Amino acid sequence: MNTQAATSPQFYLTAPAPCPYLAGEMERKVFTHLVGPRAPEMNDLLTQGGFRRSQNIAYRPACETCRACISVRIVAREFQPNRTMRRVAGVNTDLTSSVFAAQPSTEQFSLFRTYLDHRHQQGGMSDMSALDFAIMVEDSHVKTKVIEYRLPKVDDDSDRPGELVAVALSDILSDGLSMVYSFFNPAMEKRSLGTFMVLDHIRRANEMGLPHVYLGYWVNGSRKMGYKIRFLPQEHLLSQGWTRYEPESGVEE
Repeated sequence: MNTQAATSPQFYLTAPAPCPYLAGEMERKVFTHLVGPRAPEMNDLLTQGGFRRSQNIAYRPACETCRACISVRIVAREFQPNRTMRRVAGVNTDLTSSVFAAQPSTEQFSLFRTYLDHRHQQGGMSDMSALDFAIMVEDSHVKTKVIEYRLPKVDDDSDRPGELVAVALSDILSDGLSMVYSFFNPAMEKRSLGTFMVLDHIRRANEMGLPHVYLGYWVNGSRKMGYKIRFLPQEHLLSQGWTRYEPESGVEE
């Protein structure tokens, strides 16, 4: 009796839907479920193959006429911050960070809602409830952590921690860290907290001896995804495999 079919992932294709990044384009995704004892192994392999994780689903674009979405990973040990990134790191030296199990909190959800209401009012996540948020954080069969970033405590004698300003939900892979989702206080623009969290993940990857930080998809032509190609050197997943990205002049500024 052949039992291979019972343990191998089954892949499915979504129906066409309007693309959230490029006007006039339609998106489709191929996806599979990440469940059971083999989920961590499958998450590794699929992420290396250009998939992203959302809850217990691994997916990647399978659009019929567009190839704008490109998987991006930073080469952590070779990374050198540019002048702007060094400024961002300096501005945020007062922040503390802590790593926790993938469990949601009311404080996290409050920050998440503030972020969505300011940055993604029309997005597919705009109407997420506290339960939806809890499922996003908890529904994982792989090695997932929550990283909280906080301001210093107002009162050193108080047991209450400093204000929560940013959160990252990240997977720990065999060859890197994968930033599944991150959000931050949008009122603190001068801190560039999104950039800072990427820099912090590069630092963590190097400390853990992991070669890569996976950023998901860079969407060529989408301004909101443009930040991802600023972290150099990096590799893009092309038809010939992971390939060193050669930026155009001025990208690093």
